[in-house]
Amino acid sequence: MASAADNSSDKYPAKAHAAKVAAHLTSLDTVYRSATIYIEAQKTRLLEDNDEAEPFSDDVIWSGLPLSPSEALTKYDVDAVLTTSDLPSHLASLSPAKLLHLDNHDIPAAASSAAHHPAPTPEDKQALRNALETSRITKTPYEIALLRHANEITTAAHTAVLRSLKHKHNERELEAVFTERCIALGAPKQAYHGIFGSGTNAATLHYVHNDKALGGKLNVLVDAAAEYRCYCADVTRTMPLSGEFTRESREVYGVVERMQGECLGMLRAGVLWEDVHVRAHEVAIEGLLSLGILKGGSVGEIFERGTSVAFFPHGLGHYLGMDTHDVGGNPNYADKDKMFRYLRVRGKLPKDCVITVEPGVYFCRFIVEPYLKDEKHKGFIDEGVLNKYWDVGGVRIEDDILVTEDGYENLTTAPKTVEDMERIIRS
Repeated sequence: MASAADNSSDKYPAKAHAAKVAAHLTSLDTVYRSATIYIEAQKTRLLEDNDEAEPFSDDVIWSGLPLSPSEALTKYDVDAVLTTSDLPSHLASLSPAKLLHLDNHDIPAAASSAAHHPAPTPEDKQALRNALETSRITKTPYEIALLRHANEITTAAHTAVLRSLKHKHNERELEAVFTERCIALGAPKQAYHGIFGSGTNAATLHYVHNDKALGGKLNVLVDAAAEYRCYCADVTRTMPLSGEFTRESREVYGVVERMQGECLGMLRAGVLWEDVHVRAHEVAIEGLLSLGILKGGSVGEIFERGTSVAFFPHGLGHYLGMDTHDVGGNPNYADKDKMFRYLRVRGKLPKDCVITVEPGVYFCRFIVEPYLKDEKHKGFIDEGVLNKYWDVGGVRIEDDILVTEDGYENLTTAPKTVEDMERIIRS
């Protein structure tokens, strides 16, 4: 499972990222050409009524020594490494026209007084935040290698869950299998709190309990991924607990497969993400019409009413990087249109961004049932047919996609065809 990220001669491209931030700022205003940017790591916090740190401690007695300056120079592509005590005089020596920092970053008093710089305006701080977030959208080859390796570990963990399904009795056992593989393969931290939702629990988008019995249920939705050197994978698979999908589960799985396949086919640099999201809804409507769950209208009519949001209530995907829901997407959570309210990325996708493509179809009673009572929607839903699908719970398929100039590369290789998953479970 080797990757370029394992090459110890490589350094994290810190200067390249800083250069992107600086270029973004100077494109906004020439005054930033003589500015200095001060970004501070988050301070360690202790857990309440506890002597353990959240999530790590810098106390050398308990945690050991941090990186030395020489070790940091070896690990990161930077020009110099200073200790905290050297920082005030260094900042002052730069005599910047502006010293840019964010609201939650305190400038050392000595540096602030010695530099005689004007305080950054709210506009300066917002410009810096925008520059930082925009610069994280596109990835360097080094970052792509880290994301690819996180996906390789995640694939091994998803495969281990598939192999264990017929021998486990509770969701927490599946989470344990997944976490063990990640740790054993060099990823001790999860990218996010994993979702191991069996039966109708799979219809809860961010299910958190992971402690219910598996017996008597059809499927399990596993949304879990490794974090590798601060870079996150984000992968979802929906698996048949018995080793074979029921007819209804396989029908819904086929709809979601088509949703993802058509969306992937649209990806390339410059594509409008809203258009891809719209196509996912159109394919969902086509599929649900073919199953008889939706009725009484054309794809266009049902789309215009927004009825498909009952079954596909979230956005198609989000940027991925150092955070699972990475920055730079410019979402509009105040959008009056529910179809777009939870779309975490708006606008055109640039080359070298990494984005998740995660369509789903869910049968969540507390989401769907209000639509059955709404005059605007109820005529398009066949409640009799719908009743056959509640136990399917939910189906989501999620992959991590690198957008290229003319298409895309799928960084996720976890098994996802019906045939492959059923074969692994039965083996």
